[in-house]
Amino acid sequence: MLNFNYSIPTKIFFGKGQIEVLGNQIKNYGSKVLLTYGGGSIKKNGIYNRVIEILKDNDIPFWELGGIDPNPRIDSIREGIKICRENDIDFILPVGGGSTIDCSKVMAAGFYYEGDPWDLVIRKSKIEKSLPIGAVLTLAATGSEMDAGAVITNLETKQKLGVSHPSMAPKFSILDPTYTFTVPKNQTAAGVADIMSHTFENYFTLEDGAYLQNRLAEAVLKTCIYYGKIAIDEPENYEARANIMWASSLAINGLLSYGKETIWSVHAMEHELSAYYDITHGIGLAILTPPWMEYVLDDTRLDKFVEYGVNVWGIDSDKDKYTIAKESIDKTKEFFISLGIPMTLREVGIGEENLENMAKAAIEHKDGVVGNFKPLYCEDVLAIYRRAL
Repeated sequence: MLNFNYSIPTKIFFGKGQIEVLGNQIKNYGSKVLLTYGGGSIKKNGIYNRVIEILKDNDIPFWELGGIDPNPRIDSIREGIKICRENDIDFILPVGGGSTIDCSKVMAAGFYYEGDPWDLVIRKSKIEKSLPIGAVLTLAATGSEMDAGAVITNLETKQKLGVSHPSMAPKFSILDPTYTFTVPKNQTAAGVADIMSHTFENYFTLEDGAYLQNRLAEAVLKTCIYYGKIAIDEPENYEARANIMWASSLAINGLLSYGKETIWSVHAMEHELSAYYDITHGIGLAILTPPWMEYVLDDTRLDKFVEYGVNVWGIDSDKDKYTIAKESIDKTKEFFISLGIPMTLREVGIGEENLENMAKAAIEHKDGVVGNFKPLYCEDVLAIYRRAL
């Protein structure tokens, strides 16, 4: 196991009715709030009204920025920074899923940067500090409620890139599983796929001695497999929603990657799909995962797939190793299909026209290679895209 420094600083308030702590928590960090949210679903399900009521009851002045898109845009960040500066806002409160939280994180960092916030995303300039943010989570998927990273899209440059800084981690996050009861089936499915992909990226590594982390990762995967379909079929099943919500946070808060060298593969490839075609992130990940697994499977990586197949899917360990590995990949694909997820790029409107450009872009900001479980170069990424058609 590699050396690591452990820090997961976000305070979590998990469960029914935890929204009641919101006013006091905000007062610990700021006095003027920018409330951010997405397409308006929080206004339909009553969450927006409750948040506004709490802000007013606590005499907390607030401004609003709605309409934040999935695959959040740099344009929204620019607008949010402008509102914060014009009104001396000192706290940002995203209410929504990962897109809203990611957008708010980079707003918070960009507040202290005089140039264009896209500079921070492309690492032209370094993040020094950020406004404090909190989060009220309404979608279990990205884990952004408990980490310091964000992924932002620039439609003009056709780029979707990740950026991270310790100061961007939420000071607190409120996780009420009942807030996910109204999430549509397709978004629930995409969220489960996103959680599993985060876990795969941390799990599929070579000979690192991180036995405990691998067992934790398997537990997260088994939780998604057990509860994913239940959450879709029974949207108000609290047990299912609660377990999926907590799995979302644990998959990417660092717990599964401490002591390991994890350089992600599938996310880098999917970001190009979203940048070019604006598809749902979790759907793109689900489509790419089985072809990626098939492509990287070889004698060096065989034992890891056997470990996955036996421990996660319960495949008979006495079977031939390659049989176990291939069955594990088949079961992964079958599970995504059972959630109603399309499993080819063509099904989501992606053909061959941009594959080469996307493959080149996927490695552009990664020193010419993505991943370290099996390093992938431009030709490898292109081959995986073609398998996924």
